[in-house]
Amino acid sequence: MSNQLKIKLSIADRVYPLTIDPSQEEGLRLAAKKIEQMIKRFESSYAVRDKQDVLAMSALQFAAQVEQKTIDKENDSRQVEEKLTALNQLLLEQFS
Repeated sequence: MSNQLKIKLSIADRVYPLTIDPSQEEGLRLAAKKIEQMIKRFESSYAVRDKQDVLAMSALQFAAQVEQKTIDKENDSRQVEEKLTALNQLLLEQFS
């Protein structure tokens, strides 16, 4: 028996019924809330003709955040690797 959950999310004045795993509910609800907040920010800051424009800008904003986090994570990993390599070299020199 499936333990799927049926929820409805409202985004940009539209309701989207979804069937999800219960473990996804919190993340989806938080994402919908963030999208709604971003839509309101774009609508109050810019002259917006329709919801399509703010949805496109919201999608771009979220995608840019994901990409930036990926770049930052790669940079952090590279820095950690360089520091570990330097530390390893110091240890090798001390024990040689």
